Amino acid sequence: MTRLEPLPATAPARPRPSPPRVTALLPGLAVTSIVVAVLMLVHHWLPQVSPLLLAIVVGAVVANIDTLPQRLQPGLQFSAKRVLRIGVALLGLQVTVGDIAGLGPGVLAVVVVIVAGGIAGTLWMGRLLGLSWTQRLLIACGFSICGAAAAAAVDGMIDAKDEELVTTVALVVVFGTLLIGLIPLLAGVFGLDARTGGIWAGGAVHEVAQVVAAGGAIGGGALTVAVLVKLARVVLLAPVLAVVGLRVRQQSRGRADAVAPPLVPLFVVAFLGFVVLRSTGTVPASVLGVAGVAQTALLTAAMFALGTGVRIAALRRVGPRPLVLAALSTVWVSAIALAGALLVG
Repeated sequence: MTRLEPLPATAPARPRPSPPRVTALLPGLAVTSIVVAVLMLVHHWLPQVSPLLLAIVVGAVVANIDTLPQRLQPGLQFSAKRVLRIGVALLGLQVTVGDIAGLGPGVLAVVVVIVAGGIAGTLWMGRLLGLSWTQRLLIACGFSICGAAAAAAVDGMIDAKDEELVTTVALVVVFGTLLIGLIPLLAGVFGLDARTGGIWAGGAVHEVAQVVAAGGAIGGGALTVAVLVKLARVVLLAPVLAVVGLRVRQQSRGRADAVAPPLVPLFVVAFLGFVVLRSTGTVPASVLGVAGVAQTALLTAAMFALGTGVRIAALRRVGPRPLVLAALSTVWVSAIALAGALLVG
């Protein structure tokens, strides 16, 4: 999808940790489950509040108020990785091939350009800023595809530092939230109709929940168009991960300590399988409803776990350059999306 730079030859391979025992997972999973239950209730009472974004904030606040007990860490790490992948796979049940195709070839071409151009441009700007390849790639994919879920999915395939992932997650929340208010405002200033504004919002905003908020604020038929454009970006997570996996496998050849990731991770295969299954029209509405709630709950759990890794001291250590890249990437992706929306809207 875009040309990726080679991994640094000196980068140590991330060892595969042995799976923790179930009993070690229970404390962290119990705390995570309680938080998810509360946030899902809040979302039920206030549907406009995204439990995913709120979970990141709650996790970050909890982690910075006091040091979390070490016994919680195995369950939190399990949620941030394994639970996240199940949630991403279930995202496939939100997408049908027919809905995506219904956007038309022009809009689909714009979506491809947004993702490919967004990743390429962000990688290039990050290189000029002197950021590591892994930090650049996490920000590029998070801001160009589907936010924290995309960044975490990519993190499972590359040798990124923990603080690089949590930094990306925090930046997704900050800049995606800013776009919720900014894009509807600018859409009105520019005099965009609902369809054009919806394409812009769906192509520019980072998280699915943020897209829903921005599309709803524009009004008219913008919400439906925005969500479909965003889901088209989500579908492109699969080929992007395949490209990343291929590149990492190529770089790992000849290194005795390297562990090559799968070319296409299993959860991506499951995601595509669910897309095909949903597109057949054979899945009952009741099952889709339950799956939708489960997917939201699982991703909320993963976002809370990721949020607990967002520590102010760690963000200070990484310095201002990721913040600068996030700002530049947001402007870049938004500009591509606006140009495409004006062209095909």
